[in-house]
Amino acid sequence: MMRKTITLLTFSLLCVGLNAQSKKKQDIKAIKDMCGCYEVSFKYTETFAPEIDYEKAHDYTSGALEWAQLIEDDKDKISIQHLLVINDSMVIKHWRQDWLYENTNFYRFNGDSSWKFETKSKDEVKGQWTQNVYQVDDSPRYSGSATWIHADGKNYWENKADSPLPRREYTKRSDYNIMKRGNRHEITSYGWLHEQDNDKIIREEGKDDKLLVQEKGYNVYTKVDDSKCKVAQDWWAANHDTWKTVRNKWDDVLARNKDLKLKPKVKDKALYEYLFYAQKEMDESEISSLVDKFVE
Repeated sequence: MMRKTITLLTFSLLCVGLNAQSKKKQDIKAIKDMCGCYEVSFKYTETFAPEIDYEKAHDYTSGALEWAQLIEDDKDKISIQHLLVINDSMVIKHWRQDWLYENTNFYRFNGDSSWKFETKSKDEVKGQWTQNVYQVDDSPRYSGSATWIHADGKNYWENKADSPLPRREYTKRSDYNIMKRGNRHEITSYGWLHEQDNDKIIREEGKDDKLLVQEKGYNVYTKVDDSKCKVAQDWWAANHDTWKTVRNKWDDVLARNKDLKLKPKVKDKALYEYLFYAQKEMDESEISSLVDKFVE
């Protein structure tokens, strides 16, 4: 009787392990399905404000052609670099998303170009994927962990994470300093959808967060033939070594596992301006020295 019980227990554990591996394969497929060439539409509208005299901002609508390049493919890490294609000829390095399986280390944005380092236990992140989002210069932006859901014909991941102001507003607004992003990434029949339910927050030390206004966002990624993004593929082939060096430097900085504060500008120039418009290709030591100037 005892031998039969042990056999059943072993079989049950084996089934659990196989199911976890099968689930992880589904997760990986969903993440990789975000790669490729997409026509993207960006739409945002402010919805609810607690103060009745708040004047809602105008709706924001934009569009782009975007190439999402798989740049790292490991069993516990998938990295995707996004590149914008302008007028079918110009390429602009855009955001990057890294997906880490059962990650326990986090940099949480806390306003004023600062991030707090936090850890979670292995039990808290069991079966979860962390999405780390990075700026165009590969510095950190925001981070969140959640479980990919595959049910009822849907494949999605959703999380809330504090982040800096979006690029469409950070040079235009100073009435809030934290965007609490409600991110939902869903793989669809046409490509994928980045749906957002965002809170625009005023955060002051020693005070409770104050909600300024809520916002709804839809970034719709419609898959098109990869050939439409060939200029981006060629650009990445010519420039990936330089950006790998930049990523490696940031990996070293973040591996310190302590709170991080960055300078927005050095000598009146942002980091991306130095990296995007360098007069010559920078070597590893020059890139390292440059990034260090922005780390306080």
